[in-house]
Amino acid sequence: MKGLIIKGIAGFYYVKSGDAVFRCKARGIFKQRDLKPAVGDHVIVEVIPGNDDSLITEILPRKNSFIRPFIANVDCFVIVVAAIKPEPVWQVLDRFLVMAEKSDTDIIVCVNKCDLAEDTAKAKGKKAASNIEMLKEIYEPIYPVVCLGSTDTSGISRFRELIKGKTVALAGPSGVGKSTILNRLIPTASAETGNISEKSQRGKHTTRHAELFPIDAAAETMIFDTPGFTSFDILESEEAELQHLFPEIAKHIGTCKYHNCRHIAEPGCGVLAALEAGEISRGRYESYKTLLNEIKQSGQY
Repeated sequence: MKGLIIKGIAGFYYVKSGDAVFRCKARGIFKQRDLKPAVGDHVIVEVIPGNDDSLITEILPRKNSFIRPFIANVDCFVIVVAAIKPEPVWQVLDRFLVMAEKSDTDIIVCVNKCDLAEDTAKAKGKKAASNIEMLKEIYEPIYPVVCLGSTDTSGISRFRELIKGKTVALAGPSGVGKSTILNRLIPTASAETGNISEKSQRGKHTTRHAELFPIDAAAETMIFDTPGFTSFDILESEEAELQHLFPEIAKHIGTCKYHNCRHIAEPGCGVLAALEAGEISRGRYESYKTLLNEIKQSGQY
């Protein structure tokens, strides 16, 4: 019987097959092969008569997988950033986008707490929501951008339409409201939300295990609730690969004078020419340089 792992806790895996959910153990041979089932895995399950627990006998090929959190088969990453509280950190956002690009998934940028940003800006007599405008200006030419507030309906409707039919994971810094978004999409998920730390203006981690929830009745759209994807380590990428993970840089690669151009100070660089012409965001380019330098300093490649 084929099924989908929707939750894993304390060595038990909950596998959905049709309308039924089976509590399963994994075959011992997986441990011998250094394999472990992940939430999001499509698996083959053997139902054992007279036993409360079924058995996962096979893990089907994965589209992708991640270590922290340990999930598999993500179709689309929604990179969540808050318009305010915490303030967006552009290079952190770009790191998440590069991670998603490397995973070969669809990507959506979600700007959360937009109503809070507008109210705060108005109260201080400033132009409303400059962070929102900057985020849209930089990222809308590259990715779909959806803006959410606590009471709007148009934003969440567009969000649902963008993720329709996909298996989705939310990623982004702590405190940006990922659990709140999840609860708006699926009230029955009851994901815990945490307060913002007054000292760091960052959120507290609230989700304790990975779980996969259906958004629609037909379970064609699924979304992960995970305890991770709030940060990650040095990019596991080669120098030459990084340029392909910035779409606006990648489309200018063939215009460089030298085939091994890294787009830093090389003569005849098409990327630098596009930067000067305003076709590439200066901030995005600075993120590219920072990450390229991290890869060089890591000594991995």
